[in-house]
Amino acid sequence: MHATMEMPSDEARLWKPLRSAKVHCRLCAHFCVIVEGDRGLCGVRINQQGKLYTLVRNTVAALNLDPVEKKPLYHFFPGTKTLSLGTMGCNLSCSFCQNAGLSAPPRQGQAVRGERVRAEDVVELALRSQAASISYTYSEPTVFFELVEDVAAKAKEKGLGNIIVSNGLQSRECLESWGPVISAANIDLKAFTEQFYQDVCGGRLQPVLDNLKTIRDLGWWLEVTTLLIPGLNDDPGELRAMADFICQELGSQTPWHISRFHPDHTMLDRPPTSPRSLKKAWEIGKEAGLVHVYVGNITGVAGEGTACSDCGTTLLRRHGFHVQNVGLDKGACQTCGASVAGRGMDALALGETA
Repeated sequence: MHATMEMPSDEARLWKPLRSAKVHCRLCAHFCVIVEGDRGLCGVRINQQGKLYTLVRNTVAALNLDPVEKKPLYHFFPGTKTLSLGTMGCNLSCSFCQNAGLSAPPRQGQAVRGERVRAEDVVELALRSQAASISYTYSEPTVFFELVEDVAAKAKEKGLGNIIVSNGLQSRECLESWGPVISAANIDLKAFTEQFYQDVCGGRLQPVLDNLKTIRDLGWWLEVTTLLIPGLNDDPGELRAMADFICQELGSQTPWHISRFHPDHTMLDRPPTSPRSLKKAWEIGKEAGLVHVYVGNITGVAGEGTACSDCGTTLLRRHGFHVQNVGLDKGACQTCGASVAGRGMDALALGETA
């Protein structure tokens, strides 16, 4: 936690006052108790005179129009665009963070930067851009909870989907508050040991596992991503346990994205993940019973296209973020008629090419 002289005007949500001007943040699984003048671990929620304020209420630091496959989401309105936004701040401190310029400075007590926005203007921009959804991403949407909640409510009114791309460390109260407005989520399952989460990320595994099951119960479309880091989370036994958890607790149709690691932030002492390791992880996922296992950040290894779970026919062909419908008809396999898990998987939503 870091002292600051900033005087925000936007009171936060999901917190409780305590004695001696302390506050108890209820937003994520850290449940920070913050003394007057300090920030929480995320760096963007601050106690001023016994009240909790957010420094990122309407302050967007990144805004782009992306393919939904970039999130990555492969079974949620494939071939469409999503308006992606994020603020500064994060409630984890991963040493391999690829967006450290957004996530790290607030935790170091630095000023929060970004452009002030209104929720209705974000939604209008998404509609003008012909996006099918809005994604809350780049840093960690949990820490800009209020902005997500406000934009998502207005987006839903206009028929847009809402996506969170998250580390999964929310409080249950946070998830349930978002429940009615979020449509889909991609959650990082960074490893399957508490030691990794503690040493590498500054967090805990169990809340993420609990939240994955809560998200499933809320009815959001769910996909899971694991960045495979050489020597840290690529042990075959650990990967088997992870794949078993996804299959048994979240469902065999839950897509699992296994992504290639590249050195970044302070983790510069390890090589990129080898194609052999990625292929092995893909095989482990399939052996565990997962129907849709994908390999990301690299091409030509395995698991780029979507195949029918019944007959194996290729339904969607991908190259990078380009997706082509080659075997889907109204959300079902043209060969055998089996339906395909997901949302918006019909050919009309997808189009023949994108």
